[in-house]
Amino acid sequence: GYYPLLRRGIEPNSGIPPVAASPRYYAFNILSEDPETAEENYNVTNFTDKKIQLEAIFPNRKIIKTYTFPEAESKAPYCLDVSVKVEGDSRGLWIGSGVPEVELISGSPAPIIKYSTVQNHKRVVEKLSLPKTSTTMSAFQPDWVANSNGYFTLIIDPLSDIGSGFQANYIAGTIDPSRIVMIDSQNDLYPANKYPGYEVHFPLRRTSQPLNFRFYAGPIDKNVLALVDETYTDQITGYNPEYTKAQSFHGWFSFISEPFAKFLYFIMNLFHSLTGSWGFSIILLTVVLRIMMYPLNAWSIRSTLKLQEISPKIQKLQEKHKKDPKRAQMEMMAFYKENKVNPFGGCLPLIIQMPFLFGMFDLLKSAFPLRGASFIPGWIDNLTAPDVIFSWSYPIPFIGTSFHLLPILLGVVMFFQQKMAAAQNKKKGPLTDQQQQQQKMGMIMTIVFTFLFYKFPSGLNIYWLSSMGLQILQQWYMSKRRTLKPTNKDSKEILVNPKKKGKRI
Repeated sequence: GYYPLLRRGIEPNSGIPPVAASPRYYAFNILSEDPETAEENYNVTNFTDKKIQLEAIFPNRKIIKTYTFPEAESKAPYCLDVSVKVEGDSRGLWIGSGVPEVELISGSPAPIIKYSTVQNHKRVVEKLSLPKTSTTMSAFQPDWVANSNGYFTLIIDPLSDIGSGFQANYIAGTIDPSRIVMIDSQNDLYPANKYPGYEVHFPLRRTSQPLNFRFYAGPIDKNVLALVDETYTDQITGYNPEYTKAQSFHGWFSFISEPFAKFLYFIMNLFHSLTGSWGFSIILLTVVLRIMMYPLNAWSIRSTLKLQEISPKIQKLQEKHKKDPKRAQMEMMAFYKENKVNPFGGCLPLIIQMPFLFGMFDLLKSAFPLRGASFIPGWIDNLTAPDVIFSWSYPIPFIGTSFHLLPILLGVVMFFQQKMAAAQNKKKGPLTDQQQQQQKMGMIMTIVFTFLFYKFPSGLNIYWLSSMGLQILQQWYMSKRRTLKPTNKDSKEILVNPKKKGKRI
């Protein structure tokens, strides 16, 4: 369907005061220090099904712009060739990218600018620190620059030698507002000043010859960008623009989570080709990851169960050395070592899962095919956004204006897991100080995770909810099996005496 990639002002009768978008922020417009350069009207001089030519006449120059759809349009979608010819004074001219619209990623905007250079015959793509006023990169000519809003991007690729550097400008949201400000404007839910935009400018070299650019204005979809790369790869020189590298993974730990996100997407894509549902693909992905980590989780659960069995003796050690905490700690650690029990073994699976959790989070914020993907219509309509049961007008702190059910279900499942673990501990006797602290920490984490996940994408909640459910099933199964399995000797004796080992399960 139609998606407004660029900001274009606020129309009248929209519920808020109208704001006309300045031509200075139009895509492909020619700019200079003189504001009238951007304001000048262009006349159409040539119009065909593949080409549009326009020209503007100034006192000291004439600018001719030609827009051409590529011959391989079907193989290079969303691409446009732009030619700029200046007759007369060509000093101090720039061409602008336009200002991308806001795309909310997990409830927040995610603008990003990346630039590509070729160094020692190798392509290097880096992120530009977003400017608060303006930033000029004048030491080199980039191969291309991508001005993105999360799921969509404007890639400007100079095909001619245009000169050194480019400029990234901060555009205040009050000057060129996003249309997101029209949503619930009465309560000012999305104030304009919170959503600035960014525009990229390229200098135009002084020449009487046309300067050529290639523009890609479309989704950051790896398959689409790969098709464009293939179309524009030079079969003789081997040059490949590598627009696929314009994709970015958003997040504080993206440098760690990116390989995990790519791995998760590969598996999810396989399941999607079979089921046709990204929601089911997330659940099946969770099953695969749980199977992969089953041995590690089994070791952790065995360690936890052993810890529960020896808790009475730990309690006795604590009572015995109650007046000497250091001695009690040393005796406990020696006792753990003697019985081959790791008191922190239960934390390891959670630590191992963190990169996958961050990877899934970044994947939902970066993979275009998941944008707007529905799972359960009427409830989970968009896997990259929180699920919504009902909404209200006035925002509530930490909650917002909508009721999200999935994070509540996640909190209930985590609470049930804590109660299940507490019940198992009580069967073995009095709780040790460490077990009591772990229970308190578990309840605190349940509350923290519920609020933390409340505004997270529904896809992430489905992933973590499925993972926690499978964890509970494995924990229940192994606990039940250990309880029912007969042993030849008293379990306490087996655990205390390292020379007499019980059979592992």
